[in-house]
Amino acid sequence: MSGIKASGQKRLVLVSGRAHPELAENIAGELGSELVPTDARTFANGEIYARFDESVRGCDAFVIQSHSTPINEWLMEQLIMVDALKRASAKRITVVAPFYPYARQDKKGRGREPISARLVADLFKTAGADRIMSVDLHAAQIQGFFDGPVDHLFAMPVLLEYFKERLDPENLTVVSPDMGRVRVADNWSDKLGAPLAIIHKRRDPLVPNQVSVHEIVGDVKGRVCLLVDDLIDTGRTIVKAAEALKENGATGVVVASTHAVFSDPAPEILQSSSIDKVVVTDTLPLSDAQTFEKLEVLSIAPLLARAIREVFEDGSVTSLFDGAA
Repeated sequence: MSGIKASGQKRLVLVSGRAHPELAENIAGELGSELVPTDARTFANGEIYARFDESVRGCDAFVIQSHSTPINEWLMEQLIMVDALKRASAKRITVVAPFYPYARQDKKGRGREPISARLVADLFKTAGADRIMSVDLHAAQIQGFFDGPVDHLFAMPVLLEYFKERLDPENLTVVSPDMGRVRVADNWSDKLGAPLAIIHKRRDPLVPNQVSVHEIVGDVKGRVCLLVDDLIDTGRTIVKAAEALKENGATGVVVASTHAVFSDPAPEILQSSSIDKVVVTDTLPLSDAQTFEKLEVLSIAPLLARAIREVFEDGSVTSLFDGAA
């Protein structure tokens, strides 16, 4: 039988959706466990079916699913798996969603708009989830949308380890691509001992995914710039920011991001000459068509595995980030 047992015969069970099985397998490997064999399929009419091939009664279950394209299918699959666990008498169910679906729809910007991130939280709760675990939420307020514990993990320690070995803080400037990321970039600045710069930009409300860069606040001339963001979608924002940095005298531009959404034409435009390197984590799966020479992918599995173990053993998830986030 799959799973890890703790004192009192409590059993940890890992189940995975079909979106990113490699990540789930890596998490299981880090925990010295195995994924519960699952029969998951999509019928001809698009309906999803899921059944676990062994008992999960009384277990502490973690449902791992990455929300890549097609995001609605993978969200529905995770909801169905949570429902199946609930009906099979799992004692506690934790949704592990490294990239929280609909996170960018966290508030009403105009009248008659939905708050889809809140709706997703309600769906998880209704399905039977007791807890949610996610990495680098697009907006911290999403933690308050779910009626239960939310473990908000940070990929910064994983990314920082990579850059500390490769970038010279004496010649480095950390750059926030917009005002909304300033707090995160400032944290990076402190950890790397490098100054901070901010790019002021304005979006055209009539043209989706189009950004106009206006000005750079901070010193970037003659310096290597580290652009930090939580996600890269089409890549246009990051490329425009990199171009502006180069135009203002930056000698190099490196990009760090947690979530590689990489919608078309991201893989193509991220190969821009204005960008020297793009470093992401594997919270989302990447196809061969989404990878390119300048891309480096770091594993998020050890971080998720440690957080899962802390939750299972009733430890402290916060302790994973003491002094790091």
